[in-house]
Amino acid sequence: MIASNSILLYVTDAPASARFYAKLLGKEPVEASETFAMFILPSGLGLGLWGKAGVEPAPAAAGGGSEIGFKVAATDMVDATHTDWQAKGANIVMAPTDLDFGRSFVAADPDGHRLRVYTVTEV
Repeated sequence: MIASNSILLYVTDAPASARFYAKLLGKEPVEASETFAMFILPSGLGLGLWGKAGVEPAPAAAGGGSEIGFKVAATDMVDATHTDWQAKGANIVMAPTDLDFGRSFVAADPDGHRLRVYTVTEV
């Protein structure tokens, strides 16, 4: 089996998206140019931001059709991350809410890509 090591998001403005994610994640990209930026998340997964004007074949879908999940250890971390991201200018599309699997909130980046922060409630 081939191991996944990165997720690529197609963005309108790679440098602007890189600034947004640098502020949100509290870290700078490991690679950045006018058309691409790469962040390495604490899990080791790469999060790439690729200017969609240069992608071949051209992307067919817009942001918001899927989510990137950021699992945290506890309910209070969901609320604290929500407060932090909101203060950093993230577009909150769902406030912290208790769902059937645990507590969660959803933010969106400038291109509408959904970012879900959540914790799983052990039953």
